[in-house]
Amino acid sequence: MSASVPYILVLYYSRHGATQTLAEQITAGIESVSGIEARMRCVPEVSTVCEQTQPEIPDSGAMFVELDDLRHCAGLAIGSPTRFGNMAAPLKYFLDSTSELWMNGALIDKPATAFSSSSSLHGGQETTLITMLIPLLHHGMVYAGVPYSATELLETTQGGTPYGTTHVSGKRGDNDVDANERRLAHAQGKRIARLALSMLPLREK
Repeated sequence: MSASVPYILVLYYSRHGATQTLAEQITAGIESVSGIEARMRCVPEVSTVCEQTQPEIPDSGAMFVELDDLRHCAGLAIGSPTRFGNMAAPLKYFLDSTSELWMNGALIDKPATAFSSSSSLHGGQETTLITMLIPLLHHGMVYAGVPYSATELLETTQGGTPYGTTHVSGKRGDNDVDANERRLAHAQGKRIARLALSMLPLREK
């Protein structure tokens, strides 16, 4: 990854792998656009009862995110499984640590998008996306969903919303991310990459 090439931060938390799969498809969509790159990062688990230490490098998947990954990104794609219609605690914990960026306006006029997964079709996918949207708006980011030019929105029988790509994992988590969900995530990545490139001159004025 070149230091001079702008990048989209693809930031996610994934417990069983479905959200990570969506993140990988969004990354592929970003990297299909010339002139911009993707930087995949995840967040560590948090503990409610004691200090929990994590290895500096995860056993698998993306590296853990650092504040500078968010500070210097040209755009953000953020993903989480649903937790009672809300984003998962590890992702919320990281967002709660970004006050310094908010105070300095570091994310103003940068595009952002979100993605999610749930075990059931009506398991809170859309509200989870909206809970991720709220702190991004406080940061001054410009939110972009998935437009209906992505015709899979009209064809999917599982995940997929205009607020962001979603996946239905099933009661036992045994549903794979299907073709429509993969194409929607790819289209979402491509869109956020194009928006980030077009908005760079706005932030440079």
